[in-house]
Amino acid sequence: MQREKLQLPLQTSSLIAGFMVWVLISSLMPSIKQDIDLTNQQTALVTAVPVILGSILRVPLGYYTNKYGARLMFSISFFILLFPVYYISMAASFIDLIIGGLILGLGGATFSIGVTSLPKYYPSEKHGFVNGIYGAGNIGTAITAFSAPVLASTLGWETTVRVYLILLILFGILNLAFGDKKEKRINIPIKQQLSAVYKNTTLWALCLFYFITFGSFVAFTIYLPDFLSNNFGLTAVDAGLRTAGFIALSTLFRPVGGWLSDRFNPFIILIGVFSGLTFSGVLLSFSPTIELYTVGVLTVAFCAGIGNGTVFKLVPLYFSKQAGIVNGLVAAMGGLGGFFPPLVLTTVFSITGHYSIGFMALSEVSLASLVIVLWMFYQDKLQVESKIINSTAQGMMITDKQGVIQKVNPAFTTVTGYEPEEVIGKKPSVLRSGHHGPLFYENLWDQLNDQGYWEGNIWNKRKNGETYLEWLTISKVRNDAGELIYYVGQFNDLSRHIEEQKITQE
Repeated sequence: MQREKLQLPLQTSSLIAGFMVWVLISSLMPSIKQDIDLTNQQTALVTAVPVILGSILRVPLGYYTNKYGARLMFSISFFILLFPVYYISMAASFIDLIIGGLILGLGGATFSIGVTSLPKYYPSEKHGFVNGIYGAGNIGTAITAFSAPVLASTLGWETTVRVYLILLILFGILNLAFGDKKEKRINIPIKQQLSAVYKNTTLWALCLFYFITFGSFVAFTIYLPDFLSNNFGLTAVDAGLRTAGFIALSTLFRPVGGWLSDRFNPFIILIGVFSGLTFSGVLLSFSPTIELYTVGVLTVAFCAGIGNGTVFKLVPLYFSKQAGIVNGLVAAMGGLGGFFPPLVLTTVFSITGHYSIGFMALSEVSLASLVIVLWMFYQDKLQVESKIINSTAQGMMITDKQGVIQKVNPAFTTVTGYEPEEVIGKKPSVLRSGHHGPLFYENLWDQLNDQGYWEGNIWNKRKNGETYLEWLTISKVRNDAGELIYYVGQFNDLSRHIEEQKITQE
């Protein structure tokens, strides 16, 4: 039990270490460029390359975490990272940085280890908050963004990179020593898990949402240090400090997003997130001063943090049996979301001389995501309403305003014997028993029209021809404009109750 309690702090601190290593190149880029001659496009590519492997490897890491546990996956990842970190410390060319940076992406891929492992230790109502706490390991990027330039100004960037070797060895050993050897394992073949989810539109919607929220976080993290130095003339240390502020704010609000999604509808939170990102994209497109630019960037930090915490609340809600592979896919798309923007912004700048079009792209994609979230929100409400209807013990029949049956629930079939396809499209007269004359139905409709509902005993007929007595309530359903849209009939079979009473009396 004690070892289980250690997993949240151990895995969160491990993610901090992984993310510290992940952004080494982007954080030290102003210093690296003093020794290695790089064009603007080469700089953008070098800083974006670690995101590639950091995205692609999230899928297998999520899968193998379910199979072998977080202890082994974290340890192996940290020991492998020793090689690219040492190689980068000796880099002397653009190609060296590309090769080392590609493998360095493993540090970012470690994210999918914890989001797959930690929910096993907590009830579902805490998954949002727990994943939010773990996701706060993003702060590792802020630590490196702030500290690496400071160390580089004293030690040189090569020695600064080698300092991270100590960090990797330390956390590799810590995970071997304190990781949970008895973590619950899920050994379902990856092909089987993929075939079960790849056609699910919810999966791809969540991938898009995380592509925007986490992609924005990663893109600004790797893009800001060099951009602030070049565009506003800030020193490497000042640019690193401002970047660290962006990362810290986004990281702080990640667990807040998880906590909010545990208590409120996650789709409502995402509506606010994408509204804010749409606004910030427009603001950044037209902000020539560093003050307005700062407002736009901090808005991105706030919305990205809240959004990152919210998306991973939704994953276990929809994919409890395939959480490992889905966590990996969603996380991978988030990482890829951080790869493209720096390249797009650099290309746009080289063609137009400014970044406005690139930031407008963020606004437009966020707006499209907002539309999708709104659609999913209302679809979710409809599904909840459908589940309520299908779970109701009373027989239920819904007709349009012309009295044509649109939907019936399982209890309707149990009482009447009619399957849904046998009555949908027909009128309720299919159930008439012949016990009541025209005057009965005239009075029924008169009361229904005058009072908006009718209730009483009525004899109806089952599919097998047997008549039965039911207590029926018919209600009108109107829209917000007051127009009639449905009639809803709810009924209980009284005949069996009457027979039970007779047996009791005898």
